[in-house]
Amino acid sequence: MSKRDVPASVKDEKLIQKRRDQMIKGAVILFKEKGFHRTTTREIARAAGFSIGTLYEYIRKKEDVLYLVCDTIYDQVRIRLEQDIDTKQGSIESLKLAIANYFKVMDDMQDEVLVMYQEAKSLSKDALPYVLKKEIEMVGMFEKVIEGCVRKGELNLTEQERKLIAHNIFVQGQMWGFRRWALQKMYSIDEYVELQTKVILQGVGEK
Repeated sequence: MSKRDVPASVKDEKLIQKRRDQMIKGAVILFKEKGFHRTTTREIARAAGFSIGTLYEYIRKKEDVLYLVCDTIYDQVRIRLEQDIDTKQGSIESLKLAIANYFKVMDDMQDEVLVMYQEAKSLSKDALPYVLKKEIEMVGMFEKVIEGCVRKGELNLTEQERKLIAHNIFVQGQMWGFRRWALQKMYSIDEYVELQTKVILQGVGEK
């Protein structure tokens, strides 16, 4: 499934990226406070620092902004994980590092994660499958780390167990953002990483 095209009347790719980054930052704040449906494109333009006319040079409709928000979140997470995760090492230490790095990314992007969980349902029918596919691809990164541990004899898991554990790691990382009203009163991010890693490894029967 290919990336959904969001047409712009401006041809300068660097300027398009700059303006859309400004839009995304403003939209995340507004969507978090008011929700997608109660936020207007005029408010997004104001939060981004330019006029409504300028906004429509870079998008066609408000749903395009939501798509760009979700797409950017997943791109940033994927890039940071690819830099930090060694999917071939096949050691428990590499799995611990993957979990810690992912949870730290979720801490850095907790507002964006919260907005994504609240508003992804409002994505258009052509955009939602693409965004969900990107999420599955990121879960797949954890599957590869776990598969490496199985190949090296560090873990003994079936394919179904590996897939479920990868999804569990992914959701537990995001939970730091959407359950922060409770979790962050009890734990620092480092404490959360340590405890969740311990629970995950106990669940997979670390040798």
